[in-house]
Parts: sequence; C-alpha cells; structure tokens
Amino acid sequence: MDIESIREYCLSFPLTSEDMAFGEDYLLLRVGGKIFVCLGLVRDDYVVVKCDPDYAIELRDRYPEIRPAWHWNKRYWNELSMHGSLSDSMVKALIHHSYVQVAGNLTRSVRKQIPAYMLDDTGRIGL
Repeated sequence: MDIESIREYCLSFPLTSEDMAFGEDYLLLRVGGKIFVCLGLVRDDYVVVKCDPDYAIELRDRYPEIRPAWHWNKRYWNELSMHGSLSDSMVKALIHHSYVQVAGNLTRSVRKQIPAYMLDDTGRIGL
C-alpha cells in the first residue's frame, strides 16, 4: 500500500480527521481528536499504529516488518514497514485495529456516533 491509499482508507472511517501537528514530515489521522495512525511523509516507508500490548508483542515476534515505534510508547505503538511482505489486507487490518483501540477510549457520547460494526475487532489477522 502506498501512503495515499492508506490516507484514503483511514479517512473512510467515521469521525476521522487529518492534520500535521508534528510538522510537515508527518500526517496524523485522528478519531475523535485522538491519533490512531501516523504516516511518515519524508521517509514514506512506514506507518505507525496503536495496538493492544499483548497483540503488539505477538506481531513483532512473528513479522520482521513490525517493530516498536520510534519516539512512541513502545508498549502500545507499532511501526509497520511498507517495504516488507505485509499484505495490503494485513496493513488495513492493523489500521482498523488501531482505530478500534483509540475509539474505544473516547467518551461514550462520541463512541455512540461510530457504527457498532466499526468497533468490532474480532477479526484480528496475522496470528
């Protein structure tokens, strides 16, 4: 997947916005004002996503393209290399997982604006 495809996929989610609060080198995708994806624009070979801590460790152990995200809380944030063997469906699944992780911590009134099917994360792939 390229950066533009990832951006479009993220923007298709309810309550998603984008900004460049960290500077022109990074595009941040947010749900309800909270970051769920960071795209590196200068070095466009990685995507940072939030992950359940136990699942993050399992993914890192299994896929060399998934590692703790640099300058992010390594317990929760993974960096996905776009130059490895991760399939587009795997990248999309991890982006959706990140969205669910972040949206699940929003206030109830904001979560009610998100369709229930978007908050379903039972289809974890890769393990």
